[in-house]
Amino acid sequence: MDTTTGPTFRYATDADVDDLVALVESAYRGEASRAGWTTEADILEGQRTDPEGVLEVVKSPGSRLLTVEQDGRIVACCQIEHRGEHAYFGMFAVSPALQGAGLGKVVMAEAERQARETWGVAEMHMTVISVREDLIAWYERRGYRRTGKMTPFPYGDERFGIPRRADLQFELLVKSLV
Repeated sequence: MDTTTGPTFRYATDADVDDLVALVESAYRGEASRAGWTTEADILEGQRTDPEGVLEVVKSPGSRLLTVEQDGRIVACCQIEHRGEHAYFGMFAVSPALQGAGLGKVVMAEAERQARETWGVAEMHMTVISVREDLIAWYERRGYRRTGKMTPFPYGDERFGIPRRADLQFELLVKSLV
């Protein structure tokens, strides 16, 4: 008998912080992240997030940390934050073992739906490290467009990782939700 259940969505609580940090780290940093395709291990070392950063998102009144559970464990997450006329999409992570199976598309669609219905925003914004061409292409296939607007990577702030190259910056991607 198959007891596998589909993903369920809920907002993260304080009790989820350690599991969420572990999920984000597994999707982006270190050797374990190489099991999926979203790894940043070739461009960044060190941490991607920490318990304080995740708890700040959980506690922020204008922000939601959407958590996805499957078979009783957290397998994906993303942040949606209300920023006036638009929402911001961030802290997106899918368990490396489940990447490439369509879960990310489902999570992104749910985040967009919630931002539109909860806050009535017309656009979703995100920032992506500009050298992540494969990831940016994935977002473009989901309707996001490159803006060419860049912001500097926070070199020297190890809370965001230790860069392995000197040309890192963030590009703003935007999608219309109407």
